[in-house]
Amino acid sequence: MLVLSRQKNEAIMIGDDVEITVVDIRGDRVRLGIAAPQSVRVHRKEVYEAIRRENIEASRSKVKDLSDLDNLLGRSGKAGEKPKEDKNDK
Repeated sequence: MLVLSRQKNEAIMIGDDVEITVVDIRGDRVRLGIAAPQSVRVHRKEVYEAIRRENIEASRSKVKDLSDLDNLLGRSGKAGEKPKEDKNDK
């Protein structure tokens, strides 16, 4: 881990396009400003970890769960089959 000392209004660069500036220091709290391209997602670590956990949990969907969802949506049938048309839809 690289440890840097910065004072208020001083910045560090990460790569060519991420700039982190010390905006304010009050007691044991430091406020940082982060300038980064929109393609770079920036989250507090606890938010990042929550998103990561949710993504892992979502990827563990069971086939039965997906089948139940298909049934709820009225798309039951074999993979690749078109849903049956309702005669009242014509």
